[in-house]
Amino acid sequence: MPLTKLLGSKATRTVTVVTVLAEAKRAFAHGKRTRGLALLAVAVLTWKWTVVGLAAQGVVKLLRGGTSRPGASPT
Repeated sequence: MPLTKLLGSKATRTVTVVTVLAEAKRAFAHGKRTRGLALLAVAVLTWKWTVVGLAAQGVVKLLRGGTSRPGASPT
């Protein structure tokens, strides 16, 4: 199945792990240590299961109120 191949590719896993690590860095920068630690754990799991990282990114976006940029107002 093409979707399985895409999600299982090394490039996709790498991009997803880097994105989750960036979210963890952002959480630490904003003083949210628990969220940052949770995202670091998710980054480790993401290398094996890409879907875990994608789901975590969606949850983080919801927790932030749906904004993708600092200072952006939700519509």
